Amino acid sequence: MIFKKAVLYVSAVSALGAAAVVVVVALAFTLYAAVLPQVGPAWGAACVAGAAAVLMALCALALLIKVNPPKLGKQAEERDTLTRLLDLAKEKPIVAASAIIGASLVALRNPKIVATVLATAMATRSADKAKKK
Repeated sequence: MIFKKAVLYVSAVSALGAAAVVVVVALAFTLYAAVLPQVGPAWGAACVAGAAAVLMALCALALLIKVNPPKLGKQAEERDTLTRLLDLAKEKPIVAASAIIGASLVALRNPKIVATVLATAMATRSADKAKKK
C-alpha cells in the first residue's frame, strides 16, 4: 500500500516535470518565432538563451531566499524557561495538567530526581542573576 502510493507520487511528479519541460520548450519556440522577423536567426537564438538565463536566475534567487530567508523586523526577546512553560500552560491547560500529574507521579516514586532537578534549577537561576548584574 505504501509502496503503491510512493510510486504514484513519483509518477505524478515526473509527469508534472515533463509537462513543465514541454511548456518551457514551447515558450522558447514561440519567443524565437516572435523575434525572428525583427532581429534574424542569430539574435533570435540569443534572445531565447537570454530569457532562459533570466528564468534560471529568478529560480535560483527564489531558492536562495527560501533556504535562507531574510530576517526582517526585530528579533524576539530571549525568554527564560519558566516564562515559556507558563505561556505553554496558558495556551494548552490539558497538556499542562497531564505534565503536572506525570511529574508528581515521578516525585512520589523517586524523590531524589526531584531534588536534583530543583538544585539544578536553583543553580541556573542564581547564575543567570549573576550574569545580569
